[in-house]
Amino acid sequence: MNDLQQFISFIEEREALEGESFPVDRIDADVIRQWMMGLMKQSLSSASVNRKLSALHSLFRYFVRQGIIKKHPFALLSGPKKTKVLPCFIREKEVEKMLAEENFTQDFEGIRNRLMLEMLYETGIRCSELVGIKDTDVDLEAMALKVTGKRNKQRLVPFAGRLKEMIVYYINVRTRDVEAVSQSFFVRKDGRPLSSAIVYYAVKKKLSDIPMLSKRSPHVLRHTFATSMLNDGAEISAVRNLLGHSSLASTSVYTHVTFEELKKVYNAHPRAKK
Repeated sequence: MNDLQQFISFIEEREALEGESFPVDRIDADVIRQWMMGLMKQSLSSASVNRKLSALHSLFRYFVRQGIIKKHPFALLSGPKKTKVLPCFIREKEVEKMLAEENFTQDFEGIRNRLMLEMLYETGIRCSELVGIKDTDVDLEAMALKVTGKRNKQRLVPFAGRLKEMIVYYINVRTRDVEAVSQSFFVRKDGRPLSSAIVYYAVKKKLSDIPMLSKRSPHVLRHTFATSMLNDGAEISAVRNLLGHSSLASTSVYTHVTFEELKKVYNAHPRAKK
């Protein structure tokens, strides 16, 4: 309602300025485009402008259905392009410092939480995929996780020897300290499966120690995994398979991050400084 009221105010101001009325059937793409440009001059984001245009689009679609107007003015009109927000990631030194053993308690929950963060960072799996892992999904001999992603698509994600050692240690501590263990790999102290909320809280608590980080969610570790892989020369198609993306376009956003990193490195060149 507020979006539509803003457009009505724009029309009323134009009527007062030009001394003529603008009934609904006189409002064309040019009038709407002028309103859109006015919104952008107010430093509104592309997302906000597109939302206001969407509200207006729905109103004029209603007018067409009711026979109030014959032609939809949005036929030749498109909103501003959305600016891509680059994924938030952590630098390797900060990750190593955050995941250091001394930053975690040596009881069951501390050992479990450290393994959770290590697994999110080293495999790039989603939070929902992490809590969905069963004991039977962990193949220590092949050093691979069977992960169930979006739309129940399953994939195998390899892991390294260091993570294998942490998994074995966690299983031993879990066997010792937790009596009633469910089929879930990650559990609470009472044996119940872990929830996404517990994982989110544990990750957020650790990421809070890193200054200037705009986001503090498990997905930041997924972004960090993908960015690190591409920065170290991994093929984008391989990273796509590891992340479980259905489209290469979803993975390509991380190439923008690596390019920004390259630009920062290039700025060290004496010519770049000048």
